[in-house]
Amino acid sequence: MASLVYFRKVAESIDSVEYIFGFDTNDPPRRLLMDTKSRRSLPVDGEIDYAFLKASRKINALYEEVSQWPDHGMSVG
Repeated sequence: MASLVYFRKVAESIDSVEYIFGFDTNDPPRRLLMDTKSRRSLPVDGEIDYAFLKASRKINALYEEVSQWPDHGMSVG
């Protein structure tokens, strides 16, 4: 069974990009911070789990394609 993880950019600065993410757009979202220089991400709540990893990897993959942080998207897996 495939799972979807949605994400949306909510803030951006020179040093970081902040995203909300989660399995369902109706659930309370979680947040992750992406370091724009190292392209490493951290969950704001400290919980590194499947949803966080899926969102983080998809955000990085989209950035790799167009050299721009995506505004929104989803990861199917």
